[in-house]
Order: sequence, then structure tokens, then C-alpha cells
Amino acid sequence: MANERMSPLNGLDPSMNRVSALMKGKCFFVTGGTGFLGKVLVEKMLRDCGELDTIYLLVRPKKGKEPSARVNELFDSPLFEKLRTTRPEARKQLVAIAGDVVEKDLGISPADRALLIERVNIIYHCAATVRFDEPLRKAIMLNTRGTKLVVDLAEECKNLDLLVYVSTAYCHLKEALLQEKIYDPPADPHKIIKCCEYMEEKIVEQMTKRILMDAPNTYAYTKALAEGLVSEKMDKIPSIILRPSVIIPIWKEPIAGWTDNINGPTGILIAAGKGVLRTMWCKSNTYADFVPVDIVANAILLSTWNYVGRKDHEKRVYNLTSSAEFKVTWQEIIDIGTSLVEKVPLNGMVWYPGGSMKDSKMVHNICVFLYHTIPAYFLDAIIVLAGHKPILKRVQDRISKGFEVFEYYANNQWDFVSTNILSLRHVVSETEKDRFCIHGDDLDLHTYFEACIRSARIYVLKEMPDTLPGAIKHARRMYWLDKFVQALFWYFVMYMIYSYSTTVSSVVDSAWDSTKGFVTPSIMGSEQSTLN
Repeated sequence: MANERMSPLNGLDPSMNRVSALMKGKCFFVTGGTGFLGKVLVEKMLRDCGELDTIYLLVRPKKGKEPSARVNELFDSPLFEKLRTTRPEARKQLVAIAGDVVEKDLGISPADRALLIERVNIIYHCAATVRFDEPLRKAIMLNTRGTKLVVDLAEECKNLDLLVYVSTAYCHLKEALLQEKIYDPPADPHKIIKCCEYMEEKIVEQMTKRILMDAPNTYAYTKALAEGLVSEKMDKIPSIILRPSVIIPIWKEPIAGWTDNINGPTGILIAAGKGVLRTMWCKSNTYADFVPVDIVANAILLSTWNYVGRKDHEKRVYNLTSSAEFKVTWQEIIDIGTSLVEKVPLNGMVWYPGGSMKDSKMVHNICVFLYHTIPAYFLDAIIVLAGHKPILKRVQDRISKGFEVFEYYANNQWDFVSTNILSLRHVVSETEKDRFCIHGDDLDLHTYFEACIRSARIYVLKEMPDTLPGAIKHARRMYWLDKFVQALFWYFVMYMIYSYSTTVSSVVDSAWDSTKGFVTPSIMGSEQSTLN
């Protein structure tokens, strides 16, 4: 180190790239490589660690397509465009392994299993169902038993340097402050797996509430069980656990704002941007914890280098979270989305974006009925009369179902210790800091969310940039229509109040006249009788 060019940052040669150097000649086995995180991770490995040997991707046949065809599609996707331009030969480093994490022995053939056992150095287990409402048996077989089968494979690998299990920061929800340590699983994962293997799905579903106990959903429960399976083998297998929080679209590279799903705040912004989301039951000052997917991919590679390259075996659990540094409230997200409505509107806006968050669930439910349910039926009726199939009610049902899960997380608060991952910032060179970014020093939320909306238009909603001018015109029309309807509504309210007050006044006057006509003669009669 004495002969190295020193950096003021931490005394390291700023040009050093020890992460890429570590990956040189290594063979990887990746599960979930066709998922959201997996795609970004694989692209990053090929682009910035290009001298690696091979990435074996566990891929199941889907919709009649063979695994190799699915890998071709992956490499030909927009996410890999930058890589295809700079390193088209990288496709040869991707090898499809036919299999499925829910199948026995991962559904891998004996020949392929022997190949993996002989060659693989590092395993990244990213495969999971991220549906919170997944039936328990399916979630167990995929998230929990799938992890056990990956651990079993890792035990057999002859040249294993590391197994990285990607868990979630939201799997130990009893902990208001999640430490970077191992927690006991909520039950014996081996017994739970056995029960699900031998019991029919219908029976498991009947027992779900009793099995979950106080776990809010099958996702959190099964991921906590899976952590238990990895942790019990840590003395025998070189392994670490990474716990990312809510993974959101790419921040920096290769495509700012890219995503292939509508999870997290992007889904909220899209639903609100289409005008179908008008109310949320959520405390406006609460915050969630979000991490861009490219930061998670970088953290996976840096933690791998820290364990294998630096021989730092003390750090076995990493919380990949952001709220200790960036507390972004739900209100801030809504405000940013509102500011982007006119700049980057969405096509097919059914109503001008609006609405608000409600602290009261009762008020929220009333607003759901007024602003979601009634308009959905009304617009579906128009759609049916136009000769098309109704869609708005179905969309609202999906939104409602999704928000049942969202409301639990939005109205509770957790904090996270992330000392281990933060410590890596102090041991990297300038080059490593730049190429494997795990900081948010230059993060601008408005710029980021604008990139998210623009990318969502293209890659999720298939709304190309040339449709933006038309969307802007439509948004302006919807704005004035919204103002007109609001004015009409308040005119109707004032008219009803006026009519009601006029009616009441007439009734009172009439009653008074009747009373007066009845009272006066009586009084006069009294007076006359007195006079007489």
C-alpha cells in the first residue's frame, strides 16, 4: 500500500477496483435472475465485472419458452441495451439452468447439478414471491423450502466462496428497531416445510391464521423462516444475509427510473396519475424505507467483496435501508407526484389527479365509496354502452386489495440499524465508490421521481415519448373538466342549502301564521269574556 497513489478519502489508490478484480474468473449461480432485482444484478455484474467466467441462471420454462430462449429475451431487453452496445459478447457468459425453486432439488437435472457443484464459487439466492397475499403453502414452498434447497446445493459445492441470501428488512416485524443480527425464526422451518409438503393446499389455507399467529402476511412469515435456515448453516457454509427494504426503480444506471413492475411508490404515483386513486388511509407524516434497485445490486457485490476479498467474516447480516439518512414521508411523495402531473402526465387519464391521505379510516372508507366505487360503476356503465368490457371496477378492486397490505406498513413505523453496509463506504476507493455506489449524496427526489414516471410510461405502461404532447393536452382538458364538476358540485350544494333554508323558512312562516291565526282569536275571546 505504501507505493500506491493515495486518496484523501481513505488513504487508498483512487483508481483501485478490487470488486471487479475479485470477480475475475469466478462462476456464479443466481436464482431469481429474471426477476426485478435479479435482472439489475446480472446486468451490473456483466457490465462492471466483465472478466467473470460464467453466470448460471436458474430459469424455469414459461409460456412454452425454453430457459435459453428466456435468457435471450432477457439479454435483448432495454435494460441490457448499454451492455449490448459495449460488450455484445457478454451473452456467452450467461448460461441457463433449467429448474424451479419450488421443485424437488430445485428441478435441476443431475448433469446440471454436477456442473454447478463442480464449478460454482458464489451463489446469489434472490428468488422469492414478493406477493404479500400469496397462499401460505405456495409461499412456504417458494420462499422457505426453496431457500433450504439452495442451502443444500451450497453445501455440496466444492469451491464455494460465499452464499448470499437476499431476505427483507420487513421479516421481523416485532422488532421496532431491526438490528444487523440473526433473529430466531417464528417457528421451526423444517417442521413447517414438512407440514406443507404432506398437507393439501386447502387444509393449509384453513390453518393459515393459526400458523401465522401475529405475522401480518405470508411473505414476512416465510422470509423469516428462510433466514432461520440460512443462519443455522453459517458455521458450515460461508454465507451472509442481506435485508433490503422496499426496492424501488433504478436511481442511476443503466436506465434512470427503470422498473418492470408497479410496486412501492411508483404504483401509487401511477394510480394517482391515472386519476383512479383519490384517497389513502395513511398518516401523512409517517415514512417508509425505500432503496433503489441499483443500490441494492451494488450492495450485494460490495458485501461479497467484503466477505471474500477482505476476509471480513464478522459482518454476516446487512440491513440495506435508507431511512436513517433519508426520511421521506408519504406526504412528500404525494406532493412530488402532484408537481409532476402537468409535466409528465399519463395517457388515458380517467380523471384529473387529486385526493389526499386520510388519518381517519372511517373518513377514508367514505371517500372510497364516493370517489372510487361510484365513479368506477358510472364509468364502467359508459364503457359497456360503448360496446367494451368494463374495467374500472376491476381496477378498483385490485387497488383496494393491494392497499389492504399497504395500509399495515404505512400506518406502522420501523427503524433499522445499517452500520455494516455504511461501514463499507469507508473502505472503498474513489473508483469503487463511483462504480458500486451505495450512498445518496447527490440524490434529488424530484429528479428521481420524474425519471421513475418517465420510465414507467415507457417500460411498464408502454406509453412512448411521442404520446406525451397528447397526454399533456388531455390532462389540461381533464383539469378544466375537474374544475367544472367541482363548481357544479358546490353550486348544487349551495342550491340545496338555499332550497332547504327557503323551505324551512316557508314552513316556519306558515306555522307561525297558523299559530297566529289560532292564538289571536283565543286571546280576543279571553279579553271579551273578561270584559263581559
